Amino acid sequence: MTSMTIHPLAAKPVPKDLLIDADTLRREYHTRKPDFTNRAQRVSFGTSGHRGSSLHGSFNEWHVLAITQAICDYRSSQGINGPLYIGRDTHALSEPAFTTALEVLAANGVETMIDANGGYTPTPAVSHAILTFNLERTTGFADGIVITPSHNPPEDGGFKYNPPSGGPADTAITRWIEDRANHLLSSDVRAAARMAYNEARRAATTHAHDYIATYVADLGSSRRRQRLRACRLPDRRCADDGTGQSGADRRPEGRHRSRLVCGASLRHRRSLQTLLRELPGERPLAAHPGGSASDHRRGVGFAG
Repeated sequence: MTSMTIHPLAAKPVPKDLLIDADTLRREYHTRKPDFTNRAQRVSFGTSGHRGSSLHGSFNEWHVLAITQAICDYRSSQGINGPLYIGRDTHALSEPAFTTALEVLAANGVETMIDANGGYTPTPAVSHAILTFNLERTTGFADGIVITPSHNPPEDGGFKYNPPSGGPADTAITRWIEDRANHLLSSDVRAAARMAYNEARRAATTHAHDYIATYVADLGSSRRRQRLRACRLPDRRCADDGTGQSGADRRPEGRHRSRLVCGASLRHRRSLQTLLRELPGERPLAAHPGGSASDHRRGVGFAG
């Protein structure tokens, strides 16, 4: 069995010097304009998505406007005209990025599926929704957007595109979207369509979708059922799903049906069980920079 080192700050209150100022992050998101002459502030896709911080001018409203419009343009170029499933995690920049994205998607007439409860969406649930919709289809394919920087620190934001295959976009797709987004960014995103958020929420193209309920309901027929069952943990558990919150925790049917952590590997099970039993109450917990997005909220961080 591979040895694992638990970070010294895991399951402990966050030191004040490590706390982020969420209000400042969100303010900078809306007010700071990226400097296009600085390559570090342009759109740059890594593993299927763009990541950065509003404090550094690398993840701001202009980036999300440009990327979302580029995704709409890509969909049109490829004849993708089914619904777009969009989800977000608990990082501070994810909510404003979601707002911006919906404003652009609605203005472009994209049929958009948002969480029915206005909650956080595990990345696998977005992939599941795309694949379920596309099953046995030959036209009208769905795709998706996942707003998360994954394992990046709490001050970062991230924006990923999932094509009709359901998983991360390949380099050919991300290069197309990146190039188009930077073209838009270079002209102050004047070519991006946009409408007010309240109008976007009421738009005929905006629909509610219960990501967690449909995902959990399908677990019984999944080939992964036995593997997922092996990941069951006590009530206090950390779902390594990119949301910072356990999907099973947030739905009564989830608590009833499943005590699982979708992303927890089997080799972490015992250490997680031991660690999670020691978690304090509602105090903020520290996390290792290499942990998951959920680690930054729950304080579970692993090194090695």
